[in-house]
This record gives sequence, C-alpha cells and structure tokens, in this order.
Amino acid sequence: MRMLGVLGGMSWTSTESYYRMLNRCVAERLGGLHSARLLLHSVDFAPVAQAQHDGDWDATVAVLADAARGLERGGAEALLLATNTMHKVADELEQACGLPLLHIADATADAVLADGIERVGLLATAFTMEQDFYTGRLAGRGIDVLVPDAGQRAEVHRVIYDELCLDVVRDESRDAYREVIASLVQRGVQAVILGCTEVSLLVSQADSSVPLYDTTRIHADAGVSFMLG
Repeated sequence: MRMLGVLGGMSWTSTESYYRMLNRCVAERLGGLHSARLLLHSVDFAPVAQAQHDGDWDATVAVLADAARGLERGGAEALLLATNTMHKVADELEQACGLPLLHIADATADAVLADGIERVGLLATAFTMEQDFYTGRLAGRGIDVLVPDAGQRAEVHRVIYDELCLDVVRDESRDAYREVIASLVQRGVQAVILGCTEVSLLVSQADSSVPLYDTTRIHADAGVSFMLG
C-alpha cells in the first residue's frame, strides 16, 4: 500500500470524516484488519480562515506548503488536500512539495460525468461558488455549473463557517439548505455537488429530489484508489 499524505484541519470536522472514510474504504476493499496507510497533518484552521476572508491567499500557501513539505519528508507519495476551498492554491502546493496532488474537482468531475450528468448545482463556501478555480475546472470538463443567488450563497457560507466547522448541526440550517437545493432543481440542475467537505454533515440524499455528490466521499475514494493502485 502506498503512503498517502493528508493535509487537513480545514476544518477538523470534515477531516474526521475523511479519516473515517479512508479507513473504511480500505477495509471494504481488502477485508480483515486492513486500514489506511497515511500521514495526516492537521493545521490550525483559525489563521487560515482569517487569511481566506482577508483575501491573503499567499498567507494560506505559506502555512499549507510548509505542512505539505513535512508530509513529503515523512514519506508520503501523494497529497490529498482535505478541503474544497483551499484547492484555490492546489498548484502552488503541488509545486512546493513536489508530490502529485489528487485534485478534488477532478475526482468529482469523473464521478458526475460517469453518471451522464452535465448540469449541476454547487453548494460550497462563497470562495468556491464565486471564484473560478473550482467552477472553471468543472466547466473545463464540459459540466455546466449553477450556483445559488447572492442571498442564498451568503447563508450557505455562513452556516459552513459559523456552524459546521464548529461541529454544530441545526435543523433550521438543514431546512435552509433544502430550500437552496430545491431552488437549484427548479433552475434545471440534474444533480447537486456538495462542494464543501462539511456540507455532508448537514444534508443527505433524503434532503434532495436529485442526486447529491458528496465530495468528501468521492475524494476519499480517490485517495484509496491511489494507495491501492
């Protein structure tokens, strides 16, 4: 089994899900007492989140690149960046540590296209919904991406940072997300991408009339395929 480097902590709640999924998937594929062979560096999210909201992406690169280089020195053979939003700096991290990076948007595009879906809604942080680093990568694969309106985007973003990253799950927030999903369906999406690794803590397939693509699970599956490939 190859060694996978996991760069997490953004947030710890989603990294916990990644760790569980990586190990469960290895166990399912290999059986017995097998578990994932990985290195995990979990950063302090507070300064990273502050830099995100300040627009200081260079500061986020400094933190994550140092952590990624540590994973490389520890023997990792590939890098899994356990967050959607920070894939904004994926190229910089890959260059900094010299490891191949398993890009979450590529894995998601593969899953969506394999099901014949071409038009999706996206629920994510405002950075991921409003900037081009993620939607543009999906569009480059021929996927039409719709995002919620401005007010809905603000609420989706708030719930992620003020609740889900703190391990707070509220029924009223689930109801709000259901409304956003329903509005995207009314606009003609065939599926909705849960494009923030915390969102699956709040909503599940039962909350949507169209398929939901959980990027945390999809990305973890890609990590396991690398380890066992």
